[in-house]
Amino acid sequence: QSQLVESGGGLVQPGGSLRLSCTASRFTLASYAIGWFRQAPGKEREGVVCISHGGGNTIYADSVKGRFTISRDNAKNTASLQMNSLKPEDTAVYYCAVGAGYGCERTIVPSAYNYWGQGTQVTVSS
Repeated sequence: QSQLVESGGGLVQPGGSLRLSCTASRFTLASYAIGWFRQAPGKEREGVVCISHGGGNTIYADSVKGRFTISRDNAKNTASLQMNSLKPEDTAVYYCAVGAGYGCERTIVPSAYNYWGQGTQVTVSS
């Protein structure tokens, strides 16, 4: 049984918005950084954003700055990714992941994350 579950993906037109959620079970998120990644067909998994354990520090990939916003609710053991002004190039499977530590590195890389969800598909198309 997966310990992280993403939801909220779907099909949206360019310029539209989606909100992804990540819910953890069987462990507590509050002590760890959380990252969102995405992987398009034929491409490597890309780090999109990281939020530190308390939410005080966030790191965004240049490709999503100003359009995506990460948040977390440690009391509810969840994290969210608000995606606005979506573009066709945002199409990918999106994954949430739990970091090995409490902070975010300058570069969001998969090797720094220990637990992964199963992913949710986001398709931006007219």
